[in-house]
Amino acid sequence: MTPFWLIIALLSPFAESDDCPGAAKLYGRIEVVESFADCEVQAVESFPDLRVQLVDSFADDPGECQMVENFPDYTVTFVESFPDVKIEYVDSFPGPTD
Repeated sequence: MTPFWLIIALLSPFAESDDCPGAAKLYGRIEVVESFADCEVQAVESFPDLRVQLVDSFADDPGECQMVENFPDYTVTFVESFPDVKIEYVDSFPGPTD
């Protein structure tokens, strides 16, 4: 009989970690990738979790995102269904909709 701690130790590298910060804390330098992203997002036009404003610099508040190709704070991938966060692009008043 295999000890319980050995099973946990063997399966721990395969455990999925949830690195997505959620709508309240998603801001900063964002890189769009095809796979192995921190967060999966879906762009919608109604009922978003987060209103996103794209900025050129100083993305310091929730909803403000600076798109980069190097040294991101978070990586995202766009999906059509089952996202971690639904976003809507806006020109003003970014932030969570809660």
